[in-house]
Amino acid sequence: MSQGLPGAGRLNDLPDHSPRVRSAVAELRRRAEAEPGQRWLQPLTDSFLVRFLRARDFHLELAWRLLKNYQKWRIECPEISADLRPSSVLGLLHAGYHGVLRSRDPHGSKVLVYRIGQWDPKLFTAYDVFRVSLITSELIVKEIETQRNGVKAIFDLQGWRFAHAFQISPAVAKKIAAVLTDSFPLKVRGIHLINEPLFFHSVFALIKPFLTEKIKERF
Repeated sequence: MSQGLPGAGRLNDLPDHSPRVRSAVAELRRRAEAEPGQRWLQPLTDSFLVRFLRARDFHLELAWRLLKNYQKWRIECPEISADLRPSSVLGLLHAGYHGVLRSRDPHGSKVLVYRIGQWDPKLFTAYDVFRVSLITSELIVKEIETQRNGVKAIFDLQGWRFAHAFQISPAVAKKIAAVLTDSFPLKVRGIHLINEPLFFHSVFALIKPFLTEKIKERF
């Protein structure tokens, strides 16, 4: 169990109700319920727990760590996670800052698009902007195909200004990186930056040290 389940890679292709998937979910729940002093923010349902297993190809130790990290950032970052309702970011949504393509890419990944030029930093903080992404992620992670094939993100940086850069402090950068790396049950298959101005790279340099090598390779 500690190194993952036999044939774990193939488990991703099985439906939720299959005996092997249900067995893995039961073991993850057993660990969660046995965790001393832990009060889980979300009910430990099968549909919730299987996301963490699929995000780590049914490697039990990695899925367990991911679940604990998810709980940790939800508790420690209330400025992001306290209100994950679309109504909290309607202004950004109406401005066209964020979109999800109807079609998946050839590998089955969901494609997310972010248009930085539509973010007015006078009206919305970096936390508001990041909350948009989390709200979307919490919705699409319910899709089994997205659990299996992950997401790819396109950041259109046309319109990036110093006012945007000033919003990204080291503290904000660290929190964004934490969720990107090992705190949310979605596989990040690719992150594409287009139309980036030269002075954007100084902001990216703030985030980069907090990223794992695996995530750095996805850019």
